[in-house]
Amino acid sequence: MITPGLARNLATLGRLGEDTSTESVLRGLTTALAGGVPGCSGGSAEHWRDHRVLVSGSHSELIMLVESERELGEGPSIEARKTGNRVAVADVLADSRWPRYAALATRWGVRSVLAVPIEVSPVLLIVGLYSVRRGAFSPQGAQSLAGMLTEQVGVAMANMWDFEEVRTDAAQLQEALAGRALIDQAKGIIMQTSGCTAEAAFEELRRISQHHQVKVADLARLLVEEHQTKNRR
Repeated sequence: MITPGLARNLATLGRLGEDTSTESVLRGLTTALAGGVPGCSGGSAEHWRDHRVLVSGSHSELIMLVESERELGEGPSIEARKTGNRVAVADVLADSRWPRYAALATRWGVRSVLAVPIEVSPVLLIVGLYSVRRGAFSPQGAQSLAGMLTEQVGVAMANMWDFEEVRTDAAQLQEALAGRALIDQAKGIIMQTSGCTAEAAFEELRRISQHHQVKVADLARLLVEEHQTKNRR
């Protein structure tokens, strides 16, 4: 079940860019499965964190199938999430465990399914592989694939979280610098109108912000905007 193309595409999931997100990683994962696993017609991925779920799929029909499975409360993905074990359906038409799910899956042309749980704390991923023919996923191949998915997806998610943390820190720093610039402008306006020192201007800003229960940066922004409006007039 593991081909050189699949291994290569899974490895690229850990590469980061400006547009990297949970959605892009999941989308890349499902696309890699659909194109790289022999016999696999499509893939899905459920990203569970704090009882919230994000679903991605190589095909829109598979996203609908996963979401409908959750509404039914039965199926291989539900079982994989509940037990933490891989769940295989060799033939949807011959499997009697989830009759309502079977009827739904066959409607979308799905004949065999493999659901693989991957725990990347604090996230649980349920990866689904689907085929239009029966017996597409062998037990031996499923075990090797699960090991590779756990390793590669774990690296990709960890890299993405580190990247998002750095990106958040950078955004917060930029916001703080912008706020400081506004405060300096507001201090200049107060100093110009009242003839006070920079320290006294800042104390006046802080006093007004406490009185009105607003942040100093927000008060500074309002003062600067009001000053600019008066100048335009």
